[in-house]
Amino acid sequence: MISISACIITYNEEKNIARCIEAVRKVADEVVVIDSFSTDKTVDIATHLGAKVMQRKFLGYGDQKFFAQQQASHQWVLSIDADEVVSPKLAESILFIKTNPKFNAYKVDILPNYCGKWIRHCGWYPQPKLRLWNKEKGAMLNDKVHEGIELHDKNEKIGRLKGDLLHYSYDSISDHLRKIEHYTEISARADVARGKKVSFLKMVVAPPLQFLNDLIFKLGFLDGEFGFIVCKNNAFASFIKYAKTRHYSRLKKEGINF
Repeated sequence: MISISACIITYNEEKNIARCIEAVRKVADEVVVIDSFSTDKTVDIATHLGAKVMQRKFLGYGDQKFFAQQQASHQWVLSIDADEVVSPKLAESILFIKTNPKFNAYKVDILPNYCGKWIRHCGWYPQPKLRLWNKEKGAMLNDKVHEGIELHDKNEKIGRLKGDLLHYSYDSISDHLRKIEHYTEISARADVARGKKVSFLKMVVAPPLQFLNDLIFKLGFLDGEFGFIVCKNNAFASFIKYAKTRHYSRLKKEGINF
């Protein structure tokens, strides 16, 4: 039987961390929490629930998750966010493969909850992501901005677990807008640092096309009012990212700090 270390990064997650840890403990043999010096009760709650907690300055999502993986005691790692919950069906799938893993890595379907509504379209679901893997066969990308797992063998077959990882993404529309500001800022600055450029035409045309694609072709309308809001905000996020990238590229060219 394989042993699993669940790795979680946190910052002020007192409203989510208990729910996350209590669910993942059903399948994980160890819970590792890397906290970015939370000012709420996140660390106290995680410690009380038996997690191995360390504090480290946040330098980026990929960087922080790479560090978390390094602290895992077991060969198998399950990467999970503090606002995610292992569903009962997913727990069953993980417990089953613990006794007989057929692959060295597994993808999981992510089911997002938006303002209390489960979103099953809009391009947000199922979006399977590699979250469980044998760390001898792959590793979390050590990137300050982007996160993800890369297997050493590009031809390695990847399994897919049954059941969903429940993602309590946004409690309110305001919360979503704050995250859009945060993520577009990080992403735009990273793109400019890599020399990426965005044309004016792309900034104008791409967001409306994305909205139509998410709403119609990806069936966002089936999620009702909140599906429409999600599609609209997806397009808005693209527009803001492109606008920031163009602006910061111009400032960089002029030698102005930003």
